[in-house]
Amino acid sequence: MHSEGRITGLSDDGLGVLGRSDRPIYVPFAYPGDGVRVKSTRRRFGRLLAGDFELLEPSPLRVNPKCLHFGTCGGCLWQGLKYREQLRLKADLFERITGLSAEIKGSPKIWGFRNISNFIVTTSGIGLKEYGSPLRIVDLVECPVFSKRTRDYLHSLRAFLSETGLKPWNLKKKADDVHYLQVREGKFTGEVMVNLIAHGKPSEEVAEAFGDYFSFADSLYWSVKRNERDDPTGEPELLGGEPFIRERIGDVTYFIHPNSFFQTNSYALPLLLRAVEGFTDGERVLDLYSGVGTFGVWLAKRGFAVEGIEINPFAVEMARKNAELNGVNAVFRVGRAEETPIGDYDTVIVDPPRKGLREAGELLVKSGVERVIYISCNPRAFKLDYENHLKKAYRIEDALLVDMFPHAPHVEAVVKLVRKN
Repeated sequence: MHSEGRITGLSDDGLGVLGRSDRPIYVPFAYPGDGVRVKSTRRRFGRLLAGDFELLEPSPLRVNPKCLHFGTCGGCLWQGLKYREQLRLKADLFERITGLSAEIKGSPKIWGFRNISNFIVTTSGIGLKEYGSPLRIVDLVECPVFSKRTRDYLHSLRAFLSETGLKPWNLKKKADDVHYLQVREGKFTGEVMVNLIAHGKPSEEVAEAFGDYFSFADSLYWSVKRNERDDPTGEPELLGGEPFIRERIGDVTYFIHPNSFFQTNSYALPLLLRAVEGFTDGERVLDLYSGVGTFGVWLAKRGFAVEGIEINPFAVEMARKNAELNGVNAVFRVGRAEETPIGDYDTVIVDPPRKGLREAGELLVKSGVERVIYISCNPRAFKLDYENHLKKAYRIEDALLVDMFPHAPHVEAVVKLVRKN
């Protein structure tokens, strides 16, 4: 049965909402004010999700999308929205979820801003997954949010596969050779890292061909994937070039490795770093989920004495390299956040995984630290951490949103918490 009507709002995850509040239909790629006719639905995670739908009357919030894959590719739900409306709606969603009203800063660039892309390589196409379908792939020609060179990267990969006879991954059978192509770009250095993720090591001939087809790369890796999980991970081996590429953010240079997590938007990252810096007071700073030192090294460059704690030993090694590269006073150690004694620090920075702080929240409550800076792209996790733990000892003094993810519903929040008197 067809359902017809006007999109009246957005869900917390950025889908258009159609119909009665007791039985809504959630419509991807639809926005408030759109008149739509939904032709099919399917039940997913306990709610009705529109399949095929027709746009009858476009919302005044709409703009023509730049990417020819928009509407099927799962990467950009909001590319059909005017950018100023994206910012307004992100701030609205954040306030709806957390109860906090916060200023939002837009990304300086909304095209070509991503410094990493993971292209899945399958028998049904090479590119990104369709929205809501783990087994259907959009066979990409371009990706304007990632790079102008996407066409070149994908052309090189297809030619490499054709010459070597390596088989793309079969999603249904969970078998065959090449699973992902990961490409990283240093937006401010121009350096490129290419990492092929495959189920097996290359022969000498294959490794040589790989180097020939991607000769433009400053760093060339082959990662061996030893499981069938559908994610871009493996054990990396350097085949050519430098072991790291560099990204330059303001006056700080960061090394990047295939196993490094680094914020995906190089152009908006300075806004995020300055927001954290602006909320940081005192001299001694604890960076409780320090990763590769993104925040800690930046703050140390500005004269703070920084100590970082991170559970991943490789990330700690990279953080130490980044501190040495920039000649700063920052010490990074391996440790679990929830087991870290919090001593005489002026500010603690937390950028926890998506699940949030959990036990580490109680650790902060029992500490004597005056201020906590909470960084997160998951407002629900922040709300739970605050309501269940941090609220016992801290009040929210300020918050700022930074749009690290143009054309997607997500937003990065920086919240300053100050100990109650």
